[in-house]
Amino acid sequence: MKKHIPNFITSLNIISGCIGIGFVIKGDIVLASYMIGFAAIFDFLDGMSARLLKAQSELGKQLDSLCDIVSFGVLPGVILFYLLSPIYTDTEGIVSYLPFLAFLIPLFSALRLAKFNIDDRQTDHFIGLPVPANALFFASIPLIITFQSESFLGRILSNPVFLFLFILFFSYMLVSSIPLFSLKFKDTSWKNNYIQYIFILFSLILFIVLFYQSIPIILFLYIILSIIYYKIKK
Repeated sequence: MKKHIPNFITSLNIISGCIGIGFVIKGDIVLASYMIGFAAIFDFLDGMSARLLKAQSELGKQLDSLCDIVSFGVLPGVILFYLLSPIYTDTEGIVSYLPFLAFLIPLFSALRLAKFNIDDRQTDHFIGLPVPANALFFASIPLIITFQSESFLGRILSNPVFLFLFILFFSYMLVSSIPLFSLKFKDTSWKNNYIQYIFILFSLILFIVLFYQSIPIILFLYIILSIIYYKIKK
């Protein structure tokens, strides 16, 4: 029985993603963004439960990736298309098709997940941006423009030009060869985990001060710290 528990939790991941897509169709992108958050929680719990129960399996590995492509690829892409849809409905010619660039996110998420499954180098760090981290960035956008629209970051994220730039940048980051540190701790020592401790500390401070607005900043902090960390290690 216990061997099925991780796969059940993984299934809750894809259910969250499908419900989120339903919310977008209904026009509620805030609830859709929350469903990405729930999917991320289930994505964390399924791996943890598999390790604790010693129930890792090839089926679970493949199921996890299939669920991730829906919750962390398709759902963010659908949210972005919804945000950019006024361009599709209010313009003519080739410009009206630009919102379809949103679906680069599920495409490159799928490529990222496929590469991860066959790459045995990513045991203690990542090569390219993890798909859940990318999804959480885009999940924060509806929350910021809804609840903090007058803030500096809210105005930036409301601008379609910046949304297109983010789509292109993060599509590249998903399949890039840039090494990014993992949050898995080798032990509790500062020496072996100082970059993780620094990142978590600053992330907590940013989240307490900025709440939703901290999520994009935390992701860029993660990328920058990773680049600095691996430059120093060379």
